Amino acid sequence: MNKNLYTVPTPCYVVDEQKLIDNLTILRDVAKESGAKILLAQKAFSMFAVYPLIRQYLAGTTASGLFEAKLGYEEMGGETHIFCAAYPEQDFDEILRICDHLSFNSFAQWERYRERALAAKKSCGIRINPEHSTQEHGIYDPCAEDSRLGVTRAQFRTDLLDGIEGLHFHTLCEQNSDALIETLAAVEEKFGEFLPRMKWVNFGGGHHITRPDYDRAALIDCIRRFREKYGVEVYLEPGEAIAYHAGYLVASVLDIVTNGIEIALLDASAACHMPDVIEMPYRPPLYESGLAGEKAHTYRLAGATCLAGDVIGDYSFDKPLSVGDKLIFEDMAIYSMVKNNTFNGMCLPSIALMKQDGSIETVRTFGYEDFKTRLS
Repeated sequence: MNKNLYTVPTPCYVVDEQKLIDNLTILRDVAKESGAKILLAQKAFSMFAVYPLIRQYLAGTTASGLFEAKLGYEEMGGETHIFCAAYPEQDFDEILRICDHLSFNSFAQWERYRERALAAKKSCGIRINPEHSTQEHGIYDPCAEDSRLGVTRAQFRTDLLDGIEGLHFHTLCEQNSDALIETLAAVEEKFGEFLPRMKWVNFGGGHHITRPDYDRAALIDCIRRFREKYGVEVYLEPGEAIAYHAGYLVASVLDIVTNGIEIALLDASAACHMPDVIEMPYRPPLYESGLAGEKAHTYRLAGATCLAGDVIGDYSFDKPLSVGDKLIFEDMAIYSMVKNNTFNGMCLPSIALMKQDGSIETVRTFGYEDFKTRLS
């Protein structure tokens, strides 16, 4: 671990440039070998200070709304794709100006915006729901019963396909290639008759391509087969894979209290700075620590907000913690900066970049005005 991490003012997100490059190199190689185009899903990682670097490896960005689309268009370039569950009327003209590929969540939305999109010469697609779940977490499963995301085969309007050039599905969340292969079989079973008339198919995100145990050979074979069979362009839009284990959240111990267990209160908060800890739930890895009871000294790490459940998790250490000690949470680049908040008036963590030579450059700091201007 780079010792410079212990010198940054806390709380602070630090993105590791070398690890980012390692991930991007893998993704570039997968794209080259498979013939697919890979996009950055900004909903997971939107640190635009590194977009010029990412642009050297990926084909562009994908967005979930106007602001993300503008960010990708302005800061990275390349192809700009968008999917929105429902497009606001007031945003649509600017979306047409910025985006080259638009995916619609329903045929009603397609009917509403079709003429304008086609007049603007945009490539348009429909998001489909293959109704094949490959995960247990309902909150992240677009194929769950009564899902609002994607058109099922029963609701698919064959009479409204004129002008539709692509199909888009997104059903995975941090999964391996076996889940994609299963899903593709369901897509072909339900929607295979429409694939030959498409120009592109977007396989969505949730592909954990840069994870060490990910079967990239199977992914490449799967994409090649699909492209050759149907004569379509294939897109992938991972978010996590771009910045997988490429970031840290450095925090300091503010106080230690005892109530059945030793509790260390930090200047980093689960509720504010790492909300997936509560939402998923998720236990972030912590450098030089173990599971509760594994090492000599166990502490419950928690934020300093008023939320009783603002708990990061129980960790053990070789030595007792003291006020002022710095802790380094790992894998904190994805779904952290994009989801954080200022509940209780908590200050947002600074954002820094750890360069390839080990030096750390502060990209952005936050203060009272960032909190205040969100509220009135």
